[in-house]
Amino acid sequence: MALIRSMTLKQGEGRIHPTQVDAHIRVFGGADGSEIIQIDTFGSDDRQIAVKISQTIQLNRTAAEQLFEVLRKTYGFR
Repeated sequence: MALIRSMTLKQGEGRIHPTQVDAHIRVFGGADGSEIIQIDTFGSDDRQIAVKISQTIQLNRTAAEQLFEVLRKTYGFR
């Protein structure tokens, strides 16, 4: 698990990962009273225990704003 403190858009090619998973999103208050967004991903359908949390990431406001800017530019979100 990690709290992402900042994000930087990196130019270059990527690839679509062949594995698809489901995720839950939680919003809760951080220790300093700020809101934290947490994304928990679960194992793929082929995993032995598919309903077990596989990875967790947390976003503070700064990281969420940086991600939103990329989403806005990429998908036209407002």
